[in-house]
Amino acid sequence: MKKRYSDAAAALDGLLFDGMTIMSGGFGLCGIPENLIHALRDSGVKDLTVISNNAGVDDFGLGLLLQTRQIKKMISSYVGENKEFERQYLSGELELEFNPQGTLAERCRAGGAGVPGFYTKTGVGTLIAEGKEHKDFNGETYILETGLVADLSIVKAWRGDEQGNLVYRKTARNFNPVMASAGKVTVAEVEEIVPLGALDPDHIHTPGIYVQRLIQGGHEKRIERRTVRERESA
Repeated sequence: MKKRYSDAAAALDGLLFDGMTIMSGGFGLCGIPENLIHALRDSGVKDLTVISNNAGVDDFGLGLLLQTRQIKKMISSYVGENKEFERQYLSGELELEFNPQGTLAERCRAGGAGVPGFYTKTGVGTLIAEGKEHKDFNGETYILETGLVADLSIVKAWRGDEQGNLVYRKTARNFNPVMASAGKVTVAEVEEIVPLGALDPDHIHTPGIYVQRLIQGGHEKRIERRTVRERESA
């Protein structure tokens, strides 16, 4: 099976349709599939439900799809760095399903593992729990959360081989492995494609069985919020 494609647009060809659900890996701007996001914007696909920890910033990452109004609903954990996200949500233009961060990660992991639902204590007694099934275990109350599966997962890795085996680098791993497993189709972009056998099997984070398409791309790697300290005088 040929998995390597020439660019992001080619890798997404034939996969996109209006109203689809997309998982997008990354945390802040770390480990985001920026080339695939650009290709989604250029495709014009609309009414998207996007599952991602956050929505990028106003002019980068998923923020680009908010600018073009291609996202109908976000399933997220944090949206604090994006003014356009805030504006669209408060004006009723964008649907939002908030999740505690660990719950979001577990919902993606569960979806990838074929687990339809799980119980967690996180959110009990808060707005998160409203309308959800409650159940007691050993005297403690838990709420039922459902697993998440997407029509398409887009992820970013450090290295990959021709069969789609992926290795992530440090904190850029974040949501990428669980989302790679939870897409009906997964497209990965990597910084380097290496020959088969070059990756140590013990170091592979996402086995190629989860990845259907693969591209190599250049990456800007922006810093979301740069914090510096004034130099101390001698």
